[in-house]
Amino acid sequence: MIITVTGRHLEVTEAIRRHANEKAQKILKYYDLIKEIEVILDGSKAKQKYVEIIVNAEHRNMFVGSEAGDDLYACIDLATHKLERQITEHKKRFRNRKHPARSRNSAKPSGRA
Repeated sequence: MIITVTGRHLEVTEAIRRHANEKAQKILKYYDLIKEIEVILDGSKAKQKYVEIIVNAEHRNMFVGSEAGDDLYACIDLATHKLERQITEHKKRFRNRKHPARSRNSAKPSGRA
């Protein structure tokens, strides 16, 4: 499992790198097939910071979470939260695709009257 933290137009301090790594490690508990996590921190705008987290998993599954704001730590947290939601929805869809849930109204009674 590879975690890459890169910065564009800003210096990535050790504290920011540690925070991004901790949040990336938490994503791993949601999906076992993750191969790579890339965290891109962008500070090109005047006060606006931009964080993009790209998760590459097996079977060509790719999840992207991005967030823009003033606080870099908050942006990392929110982008991670978006990814957690995407991955859990993907797992739910993948798990239930062979056995879709039937509603009670569509089920026909099997007994004869």
